[in-house]
Amino acid sequence: MNKRDVDLVIISDVHLGTYGCHAKELLRYLKSIKPKQLLLNGDIIDVWQFSKRYWPESHMKVVRKILKFVAEGVPVTYLTGNHDEMLRKFTDFQLGSLTLTNKLSLQIGKKRAWIFHGDIFDVTMQHSKWLARLGAIGYDSLILLNSFVNWMLTKFGREKMSLSKRIKNSIKNAVKFINDFEVTAAELAMEKGYQYVICGHIHQPEIRQIETEKGTVTYLNSGDWVENLTALEYHRNAWQIYRYQAADYVAADIDADNAENDDLDGKLDVKRLLDLFKSEPTV
Repeated sequence: MNKRDVDLVIISDVHLGTYGCHAKELLRYLKSIKPKQLLLNGDIIDVWQFSKRYWPESHMKVVRKILKFVAEGVPVTYLTGNHDEMLRKFTDFQLGSLTLTNKLSLQIGKKRAWIFHGDIFDVTMQHSKWLARLGAIGYDSLILLNSFVNWMLTKFGREKMSLSKRIKNSIKNAVKFINDFEVTAAELAMEKGYQYVICGHIHQPEIRQIETEKGTVTYLNSGDWVENLTALEYHRNAWQIYRYQAADYVAADIDADNAENDDLDGKLDVKRLLDLFKSEPTV
């Protein structure tokens, strides 16, 4: 498979360590591109639901691929989210071309972008984290149920469906929350003089112009790798939402490319790494 050149790639809400994560599909995507810069906009590893009992090899391969970008000198910025918030105490950590931070101001072309995960706008996250964590478990369970439902639908020759999307679209408050989230992010970006505001968190891929009394800004959201399987790509002065399509990939090419990670095999233990991050940083 010929790798595509992309100036900037942004992914978020991968939720490695959960049953709903589409790690194999993400790995195929990452192996298909040659990014000049990679931004990981939060909730990449789901520490909330992380369990030593569930960490498939496919999830480990995604981590290895990201580290391979770092080893090759590709600037990789990890912006923390709510599901990996324990990393926030290590903000501004740097190792080679890898940077860990909470938010980022970035010049993209002739415009300035404000980039952050977005959980700061979630009232539940700010005031009832236990409820948010409970909701995360329920969401992961719904994704598992959805997998079974789609398996049954496929057996009967019918189209797959997304239970969570149907629920979100049927609840007025959920639709209102998404719109309020986008407008709030845009208004704050306008106040700070940004032309782009880029978020994750709500698992809703989007590129749209938002205009208010304060001005105009382009709001972008990278979506997720649980349901939508999307990323933001910026190349040749243009944005697009990348949407994973299995038909775009040939399994033989992906398998043949597995050798590129051999130099990292056996050298990284994510379970031990997470235990390290859970400890207090030393000065």
